[in-house]
Amino acid sequence: MTRRRVEVVPYRTEWKALFEQEKQLIDEIFNQDGAEIYHIGSTSVPGLSAKPIIDIMLAANSLELVEKATPALEGAGYTAKGENGIPGRRYFQKADEHGIRKVHLHAFEKGSHQIYRHLVFRDYLRSHPVEAGKYADVKVEAARKYEYDIESYIAAKSPTITELEEKAKSWRPL
Repeated sequence: MTRRRVEVVPYRTEWKALFEQEKQLIDEIFNQDGAEIYHIGSTSVPGLSAKPIIDIMLAANSLELVEKATPALEGAGYTAKGENGIPGRRYFQKADEHGIRKVHLHAFEKGSHQIYRHLVFRDYLRSHPVEAGKYADVKVEAARKYEYDIESYIAAKSPTITELEEKAKSWRPL
């Protein structure tokens, strides 16, 4: 089995269009269910270096609706991964024809604290480019140091994420 490479690249303007394309597809699957679809993660922050994987968050009226839509998501190229370590989440991955991950879809029920957490973090970084730049530096260095070790990469950037999350929550409390 080939080990997955941790790659952090400079911001790409095409990420917004890739999100919009996936958003339209997801929106068609959920039709009039009232789901909200957000671009989250580092690819949603203009100028921020990131792994070239679009993170999307779906705020659904219920997880039951997400589960009912799973066959349609699978038909659109997504692979269901269950909670994948986060209670109350339904997680999906989408890869290209070469098996390279291109999209991560995180679905939560409306009202989940995870929705606030992801959106306030994104909005804080969008509004604080110096902080975003520091975060980018940490990610680039962690990817360089742990090129084939995703767990160590995540652990290396975790203290910075925790610090930024606390700042974001103070900046825009619930």
